[in-house]
Amino acid sequence: MTQLQALIFDVDGTLAETERDGHRLAFNQAFADFNLGWDWSVGLYGRLLSVAGGKERIRHYVEHYQSSFVPEPDMTAFCTALHQAKTEHFKAILQAGAIPLRPGVQRLIQNARKHGVRLAIATTGTLDNVLALLQATLGPEAPDWFEVIAAGDIVPEKKPAPDIYLYTLDKMALAPEHCLVIEDSHQGLIAATRAGLNTVVTVNDYTRHHDMSAARLVLNHLGDPHRPFKALSGNTRQAYYFTLELAKSLLKTP
Repeated sequence: MTQLQALIFDVDGTLAETERDGHRLAFNQAFADFNLGWDWSVGLYGRLLSVAGGKERIRHYVEHYQSSFVPEPDMTAFCTALHQAKTEHFKAILQAGAIPLRPGVQRLIQNARKHGVRLAIATTGTLDNVLALLQATLGPEAPDWFEVIAAGDIVPEKKPAPDIYLYTLDKMALAPEHCLVIEDSHQGLIAATRAGLNTVVTVNDYTRHHDMSAARLVLNHLGDPHRPFKALSGNTRQAYYFTLELAKSLLKTP
């Protein structure tokens, strides 16, 4: 069996259900700050999630839904300022304790630390958002548990490009066959797969209908002893919650 040396986590939708009642609300609050009169409904936001990255999502929305809008002083500066305001609102939502971790996430991270499995994060989200989520849910020291936190604009292309995962592998000096990725979306799955990484997907309301055929295992969540997961595809080896042993069994020799 190939040795498991690292777990690499996506963040939004993977560590926590941040999208619908976190980022979406923060975007709407930022729109109100800027007196834009825009509102991203639950359904619309689901469509906009096909665009990776918050600033990119704003630009896409303006170009396709608000084509008569003229940003000041220009599109890039407008998107950056609006996204910064949104980030502050999102951090406030986290600090209020409104967004818990998904089932099994804290347990798996703690077990990995206990058994010497290295940890990393690879996300299109901003570093500020990642740090705020980790500190709000796992404690102020939690960011130090992750050897690499690859986030935001640190690479040229966002998911589904493999750049963020290739960057993480390079920083950790690891071969992909010794790592397992935890993702939640088709875009993230494709990015990890293109980097040669085996991937487990834990779907959510926005991603449960995505094509996840490239995943080694698709679950509704990671589960806990008192809260079993539901396997949507793949071999769980009769496990009913996600463990390091199950993770090891999913690694394929290249």
